[in-house]
Formats: sequence, C-alpha cells, structure tokens
Amino acid sequence: MRARALGVAGLMLLVGAGTAAADDAHPSLRFAVSFPSSLRQAAADGRVYVVVSRKNTAEPREQIDITGGVPFWGRDVDGLKPGRTAYVDGQAYGYPLERLRDLPSGRYTVQAFFNVYTTFHRADGSTVKLHMPCGDGQDLFNSPGNMYGTPQTIDVAPRSSGTIRLNLDHLITPAEPVPAGGTCQQGNPADTPHVKHIKILSPSLTKFWGQPMYVGANVLLPADYDASGNTRYPVEYHFAHFTTNAPHGFREDQGNAFSKWWMSGSAPRFISVEVREENPFYDSSYVVNSANLGPYGDATTKELIPALDARFRTIAAPWARITAGGSTGGWEALASQVFYPDVYGGTFAGYPDPVDFHRHQIVNVYGDANAYDTIRDWDRTPRPDSRNVAGDTNYVMAQENLWELARGDRDRSGGAWAIWEAVYGPQGADGYPALAWDKRTGAIDPAVAARWKPMDLSAKLAAEWPTLGPKLQGKLYVYVGDTDTYFLNDAVQLLQQTLDVRTSPTADATFVYGRAKQHGWSPYTAQDWFTVYADYIARHAPAGTDVRAWRGPAAKARLNASGGVIMPPEKSVGLPR
Repeated sequence: MRARALGVAGLMLLVGAGTAAADDAHPSLRFAVSFPSSLRQAAADGRVYVVVSRKNTAEPREQIDITGGVPFWGRDVDGLKPGRTAYVDGQAYGYPLERLRDLPSGRYTVQAFFNVYTTFHRADGSTVKLHMPCGDGQDLFNSPGNMYGTPQTIDVAPRSSGTIRLNLDHLITPAEPVPAGGTCQQGNPADTPHVKHIKILSPSLTKFWGQPMYVGANVLLPADYDASGNTRYPVEYHFAHFTTNAPHGFREDQGNAFSKWWMSGSAPRFISVEVREENPFYDSSYVVNSANLGPYGDATTKELIPALDARFRTIAAPWARITAGGSTGGWEALASQVFYPDVYGGTFAGYPDPVDFHRHQIVNVYGDANAYDTIRDWDRTPRPDSRNVAGDTNYVMAQENLWELARGDRDRSGGAWAIWEAVYGPQGADGYPALAWDKRTGAIDPAVAARWKPMDLSAKLAAEWPTLGPKLQGKLYVYVGDTDTYFLNDAVQLLQQTLDVRTSPTADATFVYGRAKQHGWSPYTAQDWFTVYADYIARHAPAGTDVRAWRGPAAKARLNASGGVIMPPEKSVGLPR
C-alpha cells in the first residue's frame, strides 16, 4: 500500500501560489549546499533539497509526507563537484509551500539532502538520469549513495536572512551485505533455515538499461522441505512493494500466528516467493514489459522463475503456479496472469491498482479534461484522491501529484503517480515518461492518455478475449473493499462488467466485494488463503496427479482414500469454478 497522509488546507498554498514573485529573481534568502571530497570524490548529478521543521523529534528529512509533513524545496543539479555550491533559492520548487518566500519567519531545524542520479545510456538510444536504489526499495530520503547534512537549528527570515550555508556531511551506506568485489545492487539479506534469498543478473534488463541490473526474490520454504528429497511443491508468486522480509511475515521463532501455522502439520506444503524488483523509478517494476522500465515481465518469467525452479524443489508447471498480492501487488498478480497466461495457472488479486483506465482511481484518462479537478462552465471541484469509510476526503489529487513533483520532476519522485505514468505510458521525446497530464495544472494530454491502452487490463481482455479466454476461463479471482481508500473498487467493477459479457468462452471470473471495507481488505487470512490455493491447484492439476505430498493431513486422508486421485473438494467458498 502507498504510504500517504494530508489535510486539504495545504492545497491552496500549492495550487494558488501561481508563478514566483518578481523578488525571486533577487531573493534575500537562499541556501548554499555543498559536500566535501572526503564524503564523495566524484561530481554528482541529482536533486538537492532543503527541508525545514519546527520540530526536533526526528530529522527533517524523516518528516516529509503528503499530509502533515514539513516544507521542503528541491532543484536539479548537474555535475556538482566537491567543495562547489548548489543553491536552493527562490526558483526552487517546494511542497506544501511552493516557494521559499512563502515560509514564515521563525526558528527552524534545517537540513540539506542530495538525491544522487545515475546516468543510464539505454538500448533504445535514450540517455536518462535517475536514482538507482540499492536494497532500499527506492526509499528516496534513506537510499544508499545519497548524502544528507546534520540538522541545524537557526533563525530564518525569507526577506532578510541572506545566504545560509548547509553542508552535506553524511553518506547513506547499504543496509545489506555487499559481496566482495561486487556492487550494492548484488546484496542479499542473510538466509535462515526456511527463508532463502536469490538475486540474479538479468541479461534482458542489463541490455536495456546499459548497466548491470538485478532481480531477486525472498523464498519461504515449507516446514519439512528437503532439498535432496523427491517431493516437489506448488508455488505462490506473491507480489507486493519491495521488502527484504520473509513472505507473509514468517518468523523462524514462530513468534506469530502465521509462522506457527506454517510450521504445523495443518498447513499445505507450499513454496511462497516474494519478488524483489526495485528499479530506477519505483520499489516495484509492475512485472510487465514497458517502454520506460524495460522488459521486467520477461526478466521475471524467463529469467527469475527458471532460476527459482533450478534451485528449489518447485513443480515447474503452470498449473502449480498461482499469483497473489494486494494493491500494487494486486495489479501485478492480475497482470502477470493476463500477460503471461502460459506461465501461471490462476490469480488471486486483491484491491489492485487501476485495472480499467476509465477509472484511474477517480480519473477517466480517456475522457476527462483535467486530472485534478472536475471542470464545469462556471466552477471546478477538486477531485478526491484518498477517502475514509465515512466518505471524508483525506486529500485531493493535486496534493499528491504536487508532492511528487517537489520530490522529483520527469517522474523521478519514486511515487505512485510517477510509476503509473512510467509503466502504463509511452516514452517522451526526452527519454523520460511522456506526461499524461501537466504536473502543475492537471490538464490531460489526450494523445498520451490514448497510448496507455495496451496496459489497460480491462481493454486488453476485451480486445484479446478470443485468444486469452480459453487460457483464463475460471482462473481470475479479484477482491476489493467497496469503499476502497483510493477508489480502486470502481475500476474493478468496470473489469467485472467487461468479463461478465465475454462469451466463447465465458470468463467464469470471481469478484468479491467487502461491504464498507477500505484498502487492504481481504476475505481470508493468509492461512486460509493457502488452503484455498491448495484446493484450487489440486482441482486444476492434470488428471491422475498424486497431490498427497503437499496437501496437509486432512486433505491427505481424503486423497489416500481415493488412491491419490484428485476428487472434488469438500467445500469451496468463493472459488473460481
């Protein structure tokens, strides 16, 4: 789920600030930011920020957020050498205060930060500068390689303070061990008896990005897994935001309910795989091939999955692979099944990111004139972005988009709207994602929006059903709360309408809606889901398959009575047919 927060009060500061005042050309206040050669010897490209706070409970960089966050300003810098100065002045763009001149005079804790960009010479001929994450999931203000300064508490008066010098005196280092002679991108968390980590060099992504690129996974093994045994296991491919934690929060000390159940005799024996694909745009790739991120779909299905099948005792067949996940992971789970129906055997997708771009959250990218406002002849109303169950707006579209713009232009914010534009849309003339709407005003570019259609899952299923239908019939299970925080239930309902009218064959898809439930709702616990998966896979296995080795005691007893031949399950609540 996206980490979000804010009240609507700051919106007027953002949208109403307009262009910079004339005195911005000769500002009284500016911050001079530099770093010493002892910290970094090479010149740095990137984005320099200044963050201010009235609180000293945490470093200012840790207090940045969409709602309730502290003011910060940033601007792009190229080739900043050690000892030289980058200025954050009246031309720098900020949030929730657009310009430095909007900051009231007062005593503040002030901190400088530098987000370092890597130059990529990509195979498509474009050259782009983006931050390369390093085992952090594109956590901008905590990402290895970036620099920050020791916070200073000073008096600031925008019209009289003059130049305030700030030093970058700390370098963020990788949290995970770096292989001897390797790079931080190769780092992996430590393995435990039941949790293993794998990371491979991706030939296809390395070729696209013009430098070594890796994909990885966290792998949870069943309780009685024997690497040298004969038993093979079905696989849950679970998609989510970047994490180095074990799938489903498993703990070797069995310190939670899931872990105790997983190690008990009651659990079906599965291998659970959590894919790790942080990249220069976001903490997840969306596991499809796209113009701006490259062939992450191929890297997953043609490189990572074979590597997993070679190392672990998986059943290396589509019928024994299911996809699952929620939010970003829900879109990935569904998209993986739709784009790669010959690789996976079924999907259980929860509260997915927009699956029909007629409702991209609350925006119709194909038909609306503006992403931020509903515009009428004599008035305009801000579009909500996040809501609670009661219907109150947490914040509006302009707020989150402008917050992202302050973090980084050209979709370099590491935010949700940026990655959607990068994954769903075409590449622009400058090599960065083409903007579906103006970041300052929200005005939609219909020509760019129309080119999102190949990534519109609802549109893809409708257009390609004669081919996809026979491969997907009965294999799609989607669930969402009917008051999803980000309005994602609207697109799910449009997807259901698309599938309900499919014929030759019928879709036989399952849609489950949680009444008055918000983002993150699920009809089952993690334990229950694996029971659902086990029944589903057993019923879709080739006729005569002996599935006793991984079904669990209750199922084994039933299967033993039938000689291991697959029988109808005793119950199947809400399962695809």
